[in-house]
Parts: sequence; C-alpha cells; structure tokens
Amino acid sequence: MGRHRIGIVDDHSALLLGVVAALADMTDIEVAWCGASVAGLLAEAPDVALVVLDLRLADGTSVTANVRTLRERGIDVLAYTSGEAPPLIREAARADIAGLVRKSEPVHRLVDAIRAVLDGQPVESTDWAAALDSDPQLADAGLSPREREVLGLYASGQKAYSVANELGVSRDTVIDHVKRIRAKYARAGRAAPTKVDLYRRAVEDGLLPPE
Repeated sequence: MGRHRIGIVDDHSALLLGVVAALADMTDIEVAWCGASVAGLLAEAPDVALVVLDLRLADGTSVTANVRTLRERGIDVLAYTSGEAPPLIREAARADIAGLVRKSEPVHRLVDAIRAVLDGQPVESTDWAAALDSDPQLADAGLSPREREVLGLYASGQKAYSVANELGVSRDTVIDHVKRIRAKYARAGRAAPTKVDLYRRAVEDGLLPPE
C-alpha cells in the first residue's frame, strides 16, 4: 500500500517545519504540500486525501470557505488550532471538518488523528464538543425519543441487528429509523450520509460522549 498524500495549510512557518519534520519518517503518510493558503495547495497538490488546516489564516479567507472548497473536492479536513476562539471551532464544525486537534497537544496526537481520518474514523475532542454544545446555530433535527435511542446505539458502532436485539424490534425497523434520522438531519442542514457522520451528529447532540 502506498503512502497517503496529505497537505498542511498554516501560515506559521516554524510550526509547519515542526509538523513536517515529525511526519517525515512515517511510512504511511507523505506530506505532499505545505504552505499558507488553500488556494496554493489546490494549485500545486490538488490530489491530496486530507488537509491539516489552521483555522485562522493571514490571507483573510474564512473557515467556511476553506473547508467547503476542500470538501467539494473530496478532501477531508482536520482542524489544527490553538483553540482560543470557540466561534472558529463552531464554524469549522458546521462546515464539516473531520476532527480537531489542538496545537498544544503532542505531535503524536496529530499523527493519530490524521491516521484516523484517513481510515474513515471520527476524531472528536472535548474542545469541539463544548463549542458545538454552545452553538446557537446548530439546528435541532427534531428526533423522537426512539430515534435518539436508535442513533445512540447505532452510531456507537453497533450493527443494525445488534440494535434491534437490544431494543426488541426487527432489523428492518432499525434500518427504517436510521433512514428517518438521516432524512431529519438532512432537512436540518446537518447531513449524515455515512455512519461516521451519524456519530458526529450524535456527539453534537449529546447522545454520545466525544472520544
């Protein structure tokens, strides 16, 4: 298996050098590009699978615009931030980042998060959960008590048949609940097409604790 190509967008040169150096010996991750803007990355390395993104850039671009631009190209986004501005974290979460890591955390935490995202796993944090919990713009999906129960079990990693056994219903009933849950989140502007997305919605709504 080849190395996963990633990009790093941050306008702090010293931090860039440190992260690139920390990733240099990884056999499964290749830093294909690093620099100060999303536009620069897309011009020179548009084929990366993931971007580690500083939420506050000197070029004046917004979090929403940067994340949306990358996600429209199928590129996952991992926020890398000092975390001193919860509004930026809330904005990033609404724009569909895959997770968040504080710059104050050990580099191995960033590496673990990168690998998790590349593997399709959720990357949550207490900072992210707290920011979302206080977000007045996070629309309520209007789930019923039973739908909330199904979501909490299903999004935690259980299979549909396991959820059915625990709740004493059929597997088809669980699948129907999941379809309705996805439809309700979509109507609320918080789409959840994958199981990882459902996990994120469950964390945002307090049905599951952040990892």
